[in-house]
Amino acid sequence: MTTLPGPPPMNLPPFISYQAGDLVMEGVSLKQLASEHGTPLFVYSRAAMLNALAAYQRGLAGRSHQICYAMKANSTLGILQTLVRAGCGLDIVSGGELERALAAGVEPGQVIFSGVGKTRAEMRRALEVGIGCFNVESRAELDVLDEVARGMGLRAPVSVRVNPNVDAQTHPYISTGLKGNKFGIAHEDVVATYRHAAGCAGLRVVGIDCHIGSQITQTGPYLDAMDRVIDLVESIEAAGVPIEHIDFGGGLGIDYHGDTPPQADALWQQLLHRLDARGFGGRKIFIEPGRSLVGNAGVCLTEVLYQKPGEQKNFLIVDAAMNDLPRPAMYQAFHRIVEVSPRDEAPLTWDVVGPVCESGDWLGRDRALAAQAGDLLAVLSAGAYCMSMASNYNTRGRAAEVLVDGSTATMIRARESAADQLRLETLLPPA
Repeated sequence: MTTLPGPPPMNLPPFISYQAGDLVMEGVSLKQLASEHGTPLFVYSRAAMLNALAAYQRGLAGRSHQICYAMKANSTLGILQTLVRAGCGLDIVSGGELERALAAGVEPGQVIFSGVGKTRAEMRRALEVGIGCFNVESRAELDVLDEVARGMGLRAPVSVRVNPNVDAQTHPYISTGLKGNKFGIAHEDVVATYRHAAGCAGLRVVGIDCHIGSQITQTGPYLDAMDRVIDLVESIEAAGVPIEHIDFGGGLGIDYHGDTPPQADALWQQLLHRLDARGFGGRKIFIEPGRSLVGNAGVCLTEVLYQKPGEQKNFLIVDAAMNDLPRPAMYQAFHRIVEVSPRDEAPLTWDVVGPVCESGDWLGRDRALAAQAGDLLAVLSAGAYCMSMASNYNTRGRAAEVLVDGSTATMIRARESAADQLRLETLLPPA
């Protein structure tokens, strides 16, 4: 094995620290939570989520605005309740997310329905409960929504998602604002689309929407997209279609591996300055942050099962897997991994891998860790796009989840059993 020098100083996410040799979130020992609830285990800091939200609220203070949490990042009810109670609306992308949003207590009028493939049934349900806005992504979708709304004797509030052809400079799987992406209406087709929407009896145009991607770490793409959207608003209104609100989407990144995204309040100071300079500072602003509210609030605790030294690679086999944390396998994403109770010994170089029967089942490569079988590791920045994308591959139950608030820890999702997974299946009759 290769022996490395001691690990460099590491900046831990907010509200996570080492105390008396163990990793602690707010006032709760993560080692104790793993002992009580088993592993893999997701643990979230309420203070971290509210602290991240407060930066947006400061940045938009004094402006007419609505922050709608993009719940695809993490749709667990306890997370949704935390943000809704703090004043968030919700951005949904499916009928299932609508039902979760309602269960979490959101006012339907503070729900925005995004996504390229809404079904008629989803549209009907959203109209029935009275959501605030549909972010529509194609002319065909406008026509179907118009038909559904007229059939119900209603008018659907709509915002057209525009594709500004701006490079968000992020991973291609989560870049959404380029011409080659499936999202939104092409820039050159937007004015004609708004004229069409304004002529539909079942539609009521209320806004314009733009979202260029996720895990954005630079200000430039936001400023470019804002300028292009404002250009479009001027053209749309010149064509006789008024726009009540401008929705700038979300996508602000977090620090996974030394990333340096702008702080939300600083970003919005720049964006509002640009908006004011263009004469649109009085418009209502909608934004849809997701990852930046919850990503750094969560960790995944996992137990080391085995050490497996090899000629080319050394493996730490843990009980968390790609079904629990899909981001590394899906995006080759980096999550920092630390010992929950560090040993006083030199670390070795390990690939941290799970038990799933796929070579892509890895959580981290070439990590300096001093860990043995039975030790606990914490995968950091695991609050977004981990539990919400978890699966039952290999008939593995999804992990339990715990929300920490000061010195209190509340289980917000029980561990899924094999019986839970089998419940909806039916055996064939006897042969």
